[in-house]
Amino acid sequence: MRFYLLTLGCPKNTVDSEGISRLLQQAGYDAITEPESAQLFIVNTCGFIDKAREESFAALKELAKRKQPDQFLIAAGCLSQRYGRELLTKVPGLDGVIGTRRWMEITTLVRSLHSKDRSRGKPAVMIGDPLAGIAEPMRGALQGASAYLKIADGCSAPCAFCAIPAIKGPACSRPLEAVVTEAQQLVGRGAREIILIAQDTTAYGRDRGERDALPILVEAILTATPDLLWLRLMYAYPQHVTPRLIEVMARRSRVCHYLDMPLQHGHPKVLLRMKRPHDVDKVRHLVADLREAMPDIALRTSFIVGYPGETEEEFSALLDFVAEMAFDRVGVFTYSQEAGTKAAKLPLQVPAEVKEERYARLMELQQGISLARNQQMVGRVLEVLVEGQSGDLSVGRSYRDAPEIDGLVLVEGKLSVGEMVPVRITGAMEYDLVGEPVPPVPQ
Repeated sequence: MRFYLLTLGCPKNTVDSEGISRLLQQAGYDAITEPESAQLFIVNTCGFIDKAREESFAALKELAKRKQPDQFLIAAGCLSQRYGRELLTKVPGLDGVIGTRRWMEITTLVRSLHSKDRSRGKPAVMIGDPLAGIAEPMRGALQGASAYLKIADGCSAPCAFCAIPAIKGPACSRPLEAVVTEAQQLVGRGAREIILIAQDTTAYGRDRGERDALPILVEAILTATPDLLWLRLMYAYPQHVTPRLIEVMARRSRVCHYLDMPLQHGHPKVLLRMKRPHDVDKVRHLVADLREAMPDIALRTSFIVGYPGETEEEFSALLDFVAEMAFDRVGVFTYSQEAGTKAAKLPLQVPAEVKEERYARLMELQQGISLARNQQMVGRVLEVLVEGQSGDLSVGRSYRDAPEIDGLVLVEGKLSVGEMVPVRITGAMEYDLVGEPVPPVPQ
């Protein structure tokens, strides 16, 4: 049987899709990249916010419409975990549903599609927690020369706006030895960069009573993978960024001087309503500590605008905070009212047009900041990981850029994909840099 797997959503879904694909291939199924000749369609959905759900439903309905009688369609991922059996009525033609906590049983689900029950038209559904005794599958996904490595599942943070804990369950850290072994395997398969991901990477080990385990994990990975060039940290919770983590990042040259630390707002009252860390001065001190330890650090964060009750004064405070902190990268989201969350029941929901207007104002402000930060790179030599070519240009990323969400470095000439090349930066745009390769020193 040939299967086509479509992945939507964040890198954490990408990792799960890699695991689904590997399990199916181990069971004798063939992966293909185009849906036309597949007997099995799988959509790894995202159900985090409205736009993601709309995209997931559209993809499922499109494949259901194209599906022939001898083909099967399975919905996996967050949308499946959140809405379960409801999907079977919302997407006519759907044959199976598997949630985020049981995707490792995908081969069991696929086999059930050929069972006697299925032949009578009964869909197959697997939503809840995984069965006991199943060996842990790999949680890494290699894409080109970069690999995402999931170090934990679930989330225990109390954020009032977020449905992830209901979808994924509480935080559950993977064993250090398993993560390190998988990092070695990814490097052996050609990874030059490993990106550590989780719902909250800085909570790693806390579910086991380990208060500062991430720095230990980082050191262990670096020791075990001498050929790894970059180790990047994503999804850091500000309360959990410890002095020890900062020290390890500063001391270990292969750790990218880059930190993705979603803050969500810059006004304490809004943060309090969000049930997020609301001491904004602590954030200021943390950013100062990071920049003192690593003057070249690139800081990425994200904010939500239009949270219930957000006043113009509170939004203006967010603008002032963003201007003051001058983050290198900022993602902005309009608040999405998620069923089942505490924020969904809050009074004073902000009108959609106000949310969109605030989104535009914050993005316009950050574009100027991003341009100024990029212009500071002009004249510097940065190591660039080459990822592709476009005409007479090569396209890559520096340590300042995470895959898919940050900028690119456009380099003159055709360079080898997967190689790390020193590049002198000659120009800057709001999001991207332009440069030329530094010629080798004559021997």
